[in-house]
Amino acid sequence: MVFPDRLQLPLSFDPVLLRGDLDRLSSVDWISHFVTQNYEGDWSVIPLRGVAGASHPVMMIYSDPTATAFEDTPMLAACGYFREVLAAFACEVQSVRLMRLTPGSVIKEHSDNDLDVAKGAVRIHIPITTNPEVEFRLNGARVVMAPGSAWYLRLSDPHSVANRGVEDRVHLVLDAVVNDWVRRLLRDAAGY
Repeated sequence: MVFPDRLQLPLSFDPVLLRGDLDRLSSVDWISHFVTQNYEGDWSVIPLRGVAGASHPVMMIYSDPTATAFEDTPMLAACGYFREVLAAFACEVQSVRLMRLTPGSVIKEHSDNDLDVAKGAVRIHIPITTNPEVEFRLNGARVVMAPGSAWYLRLSDPHSVANRGVEDRVHLVLDAVVNDWVRRLLRDAAGY
């Protein structure tokens, strides 16, 4: 079954509680995204779940499509609501990251070829902080995502982000394995 390139999922999370867990990590250093050719400014990550045994910061934030074992990072332990959010997904959740794009920063148009329902993997975005001047574009069309909403985005298609506002844009981003529950969730969101 082919799904639209963007779907707001029939899930919602408390923006205040999401922000509270983000604030709990205020003393944690953000790790600069390692694909530097894809952005200008500050695009950085805090890993919450990643490849089992990874200890180098780059390996902790890398969403390795070939990995088969994943584990929570110590940062997730301090975040009770983030753990509740992840528990709402009745599928195998692989990597989970907080992804921040600071004001004035741009993620250049690119495609993540391994993220497609047809290939068995989905990436879900849950905005925590954003502003009206964030321009997330997927296949050239803008996607506006409110804090606490949950979105499937077919990121194997061309996409880009520009934060033209004055507040950080931070999303909780999770990569998951497609199973029957995910397919039902996407069908419900698409109205199939």
